[in-house]
Amino acid sequence: MDDASGERGWGLPLAAHCRCGQVAMTVSAPPILTTACHCRGCQRMTGGAYSLSVAIPVNGFQVSGAEPVRGGLKEGPLRHMFCPHCLSWIYTDLTEMGFMNMRAPMLDDPSWVLPFVETQTAERLPGVQTGATISFERFPDMDIWPAIAKRFASEGPRPVS
Repeated sequence: MDDASGERGWGLPLAAHCRCGQVAMTVSAPPILTTACHCRGCQRMTGGAYSLSVAIPVNGFQVSGAEPVRGGLKEGPLRHMFCPHCLSWIYTDLTEMGFMNMRAPMLDDPSWVLPFVETQTAERLPGVQTGATISFERFPDMDIWPAIAKRFASEGPRPVS
C-alpha cells in the first residue's frame, strides 16, 4: 500500500537533524541511492571508516533552522555543508548533479540505511565490511549511475513502517 506521499514504502517525509539539533532537514522525495565512500577524505571528514550517505533529489530536500556553513575543503567543486554550532558534517551540496548527499546518521531514524553501493574500496580500512550490494575499487564513471539508481529503486533498503 502506498503511504500518504504516494511513494511506496518510504514513509515520507523523513526528518533529520545535526548533532545539536539547530539544523533540521526534511526529506520529502524518495532517496536516489545509499552509499558508503571509503576514500581517505571521507574517513578524515567523518572520523570513521567511511562516509554513509543518502542521495536525495534537490527538490525533495529542505533545510530549516540554523544556516549551514561550508567546511571541509572550502575550494573545489564539492560543497561540504556543516552545522555552524556543533560543526557536524550534515550534507554535500551537489545541486548541479540534481541531488544533495546527506550523511545518513543525520536521519532521526537511520536504522534502515544500508549502503547499496560502496566506492573507493581500494582505500578501505582493514576489516571494514559494509554489506553493500555493489562495490567499486575506485569511483566509477558517471554514466553507470542511472542504472544503479534504477536498481536501488526496486531493490534498495527502505524504512521499516
